[in-house]
This record gives sequence, C-alpha cells and structure tokens, in this order.
Amino acid sequence: MKKSLPLIIAATVAISGTGLAAAYAKDRKPAPEVRAIGEAKNCVNLRSIVSTNVVDNQTIDFKMHGGKTLRNVLPYSCPSLKFQNAFSYRTSLNQLCSVDTIRVLNNYGGRLNEGAACGLGKFQPVEVIKPAG
Repeated sequence: MKKSLPLIIAATVAISGTGLAAAYAKDRKPAPEVRAIGEAKNCVNLRSIVSTNVVDNQTIDFKMHGGKTLRNVLPYSCPSLKFQNAFSYRTSLNQLCSVDTIRVLNNYGGRLNEGAACGLGKFQPVEVIKPAG
C-alpha cells in the first residue's frame, strides 16, 4: 500500500495575521527575466528540490541541487498563490509531475489551511538574463 507523502512548501509564512499584507508587499520584487534552456520535463525528483519562488499566480520557480532553476507555468492562474506565497502537495511517488496538483496554503492567524487546488505544468529549465550594464 502506497502512502501519500504531504510536503509543505512555504516561501513566506507569517505567524500573526496582523500586518500580513504589508509583509508580503514589502517582500515582493519583480521576477528576474529568464530564458528557456533545454527541453521541458514532465517530472522532477522531490529530493532534488532545494527551494521554490512563487513568481505570480501562475508561475513557480523550483531551485534545484546543482544550481539549476526549473520554471513551472501552471495551465491556469491559481487564486491567491502569490499573495499567500505558500503551497503544499501530496504524492505517493518520489517525484512531482505535471499531472499533479498543488494546494495554496492560506494563513489565518498563524494557522495554515488548504485553499485552491491548481494543476502544475511542465518543468522548464531556465537561466536568468542578466541586465546589461
């Protein structure tokens, strides 16, 4: 019998509900411009994920061991993903795939509750385009 392995990815989780919007607004930076390199992948090994960066309601960058970044553009916008800046997923495999879904984690007074469920897209290797100058 396979067990479902819950994993929580929380880029920023505030303990107190007060000042939450201000904290998110302060931490928001424009996403760096990137260019696709190589073929997109359907799946990534969970153990290879170092961290994530929620770019917007439809885009998540996965930082991988070895310094690579894989950008996942969801097929549809995921409500509150950028505002909450945190999500979870469950899988019975050791991989996260384009057929899987994530759940937005809503922070209500320091308590995390699962919100919108959103499908993932393919994992596209990208590199940051350094600004000239």
